Amino acid sequence: MKRKDFIKASAGVLAMTTLGTLKALSDQLSEQGQKTPLLFIGHGSPMNGIENNQFSQQWEAIGREVPNPTAVICISAHWLTRGTFVTAMEKPKTIHDFGGFPKALFDVQYPALGSPAIAEETKKLITKAEVHLDHDWGLDHGTWTIIRHIYPKANIPVLQLSIDYYQSPQYHYELAQELAVLRRKGVLIIGSGNMVHNLRMVDFQRINGSYGYDWAIEINHIFKKHIAEGNHKPLINYESLGQAAKLAIPTPDHYYPLLYILGMQEKNEEATFFNDVAVGGSLTMTSVKIA
Repeated sequence: MKRKDFIKASAGVLAMTTLGTLKALSDQLSEQGQKTPLLFIGHGSPMNGIENNQFSQQWEAIGREVPNPTAVICISAHWLTRGTFVTAMEKPKTIHDFGGFPKALFDVQYPALGSPAIAEETKKLITKAEVHLDHDWGLDHGTWTIIRHIYPKANIPVLQLSIDYYQSPQYHYELAQELAVLRRKGVLIIGSGNMVHNLRMVDFQRINGSYGYDWAIEINHIFKKHIAEGNHKPLINYESLGQAAKLAIPTPDHYYPLLYILGMQEKNEEATFFNDVAVGGSLTMTSVKIA
């Protein structure tokens, strides 16, 4: 084959490949018949990632109940940044961001693919902030410990959206609203944290049972009441909820993922609760499904 003919043929193949890729990405992000539910999941101890217990069993049930999505975007309490980032690599690594646990937990690899296309779509949708495409992070334990139970075959692309730790609760709630359109493109959005999360006050002698301090049970009930009523303002302004809220949220990292999920709730949608258990006195596993 002459050189010029080879170049023409190569260009044709490249053009066809590019068009095919663009079409596949377009199909991947096309409008679906119905929107995906929203999930806030209390992830608790990293050990829940490998244990067969009441929490992981409920996560497995979600995988059976919810139709397979195009992809999952998780807002994890464990990716705190200055600015907003979304993972954009083809193959996100499994991050073992903890210490003092058995080797079996460190041995876990969750080989789900990423989705550069959905990362780009997410970047375009968010106008409240400049979203940076990240190629270094991966899937931290706030994400993979729960999703490996929901999708054990790792056959659904998984991305993470970071939490700009230097912004206000209202900021995160409003930023989430810009993501809501992804629900109609088959993307399942999960917030992963804990409503009540005070590690400094945990009673580790009772971490494996169902036990909550009075203040933890009180504020968890208040949180659930407002969520059930769709009354988001006091949840955004959680510091106004008194001393129990201050004890429950000494730092907002594990609470902010809840605000992302509430920010995407539509008026006709209802919230239901699962894994509604307190552990170790000062943690609650209470989780929310909105549909």
